[in-house]
Amino acid sequence: MNGKPALAAGVAPPSADSVKAQTRVMLWILLIVYIFNFLDRQIVNILAEPIKDSLKLSDTELGLLAGPAFAVFYALLGIPIARYADKEGTNRVRLIAGALAIWSAMTAVCGLAQNFVQLLFARIGVGVGEAGCTPAAHSLITDSVPAEKRSSAIAFYGLGVPIGSLLGLILGGVVNDLYGWRIALMLVGAPGLLLALAVLFFMREPRHRHAIEGAVAARPPQLGARAAFKEIFASRAFVYILIAASVTAFLGYGKALWTISFFIRSHGLSTTEAGLSMAIVLGLAGVFGTWLGGKCADIFGKRDKRHILSLPAFGMAIGAPILFLGYAMEDWRVAVAMLVLPTILNSAYYGPAYACVQGLVRPQARAVAASIMLFGQNLIGLGFGPFLFGVLSDALAPAYGEESVRYVLYGAGWLGLIPAFFFWRASLRLGSELKSG
Repeated sequence: MNGKPALAAGVAPPSADSVKAQTRVMLWILLIVYIFNFLDRQIVNILAEPIKDSLKLSDTELGLLAGPAFAVFYALLGIPIARYADKEGTNRVRLIAGALAIWSAMTAVCGLAQNFVQLLFARIGVGVGEAGCTPAAHSLITDSVPAEKRSSAIAFYGLGVPIGSLLGLILGGVVNDLYGWRIALMLVGAPGLLLALAVLFFMREPRHRHAIEGAVAARPPQLGARAAFKEIFASRAFVYILIAASVTAFLGYGKALWTISFFIRSHGLSTTEAGLSMAIVLGLAGVFGTWLGGKCADIFGKRDKRHILSLPAFGMAIGAPILFLGYAMEDWRVAVAMLVLPTILNSAYYGPAYACVQGLVRPQARAVAASIMLFGQNLIGLGFGPFLFGVLSDALAPAYGEESVRYVLYGAGWLGLIPAFFFWRASLRLGSELKSG
């Protein structure tokens, strides 16, 4: 015996080129899945005003549909599903395909709702389905990509956030103006069912490859739930990143919904005009910022691990006053232009933050660590961001009328200094806490 794990009898290990090709296919398919994830999640933002008028909703009810209805069930189910994804025998590809089929079907069902309660339950269904996607996807990526390329790989997956939001804004606005909000929801939901079949057909679970190579035999035993949580929260860097990412999501989801309403109410844009304008900001600028964040983290993180989070920390601090000025502009074109740079800077956190989370814990706790991050981001961010922004808008409406949303956004712009501070604090811990693999 030479101490190396034996290969399964009669089975040759895959070649390096074959493994790289499988990884590329996996990354591209996961990106497309995440685009659908955010398209189905965020299309409600551009459809908010027509849904409100059609179903006679208040801003508070609208915020509830866009936020807690989705986020609470997404957050609560995310951790147990992630525990399941971390188990050695779980096929994460099948898990992602099943989750995709559920949330796509429920998005289409949203278009059939006749009142607030029906739409509320349909949105809950979307949240239930989407809870099974990202923790398993991050775990798949981390198992397949070298540590030194992890930020870029996770950032590549994270491009689904701005691209999905971009497509949701454009498709939602155009289809709503042509055929109504119901058709828009059904149109974006149905293709996800076909994509779920493609996931099953084209993606491979890397654990099966590890089993052929004999790698599983060398792996340490599974962590229990208590041990996993203890290890995760023992990391001070993880706690700081969790706080920063949760506040970032709170502000991001709130602004994503209500900035569109702001342009419609305060600047008189149609849903198509608002959708196309915000697509430039939330889409193209977000794509560039997400890519830039992952690239900078990999390049500068090699020199000093603290610099993995430097761009998110300093970028958000720079973006805060620019956002405030953008919301104050009276010309909507100038306002949109002013939002581009802050959107780039605020989008740069995704790859670095989630790559750090994957590197702060052992492989047996990676999906759970990602799910805790998503729990914070969705329960605090998506759960309360749109909702509390709507509550504040209703509270300010007697004094400011249609301009109430503008004043809510003023405060949201300056609150970006909070995640900037916590990302900076987390960066100081990375040198001692990040694991090498």
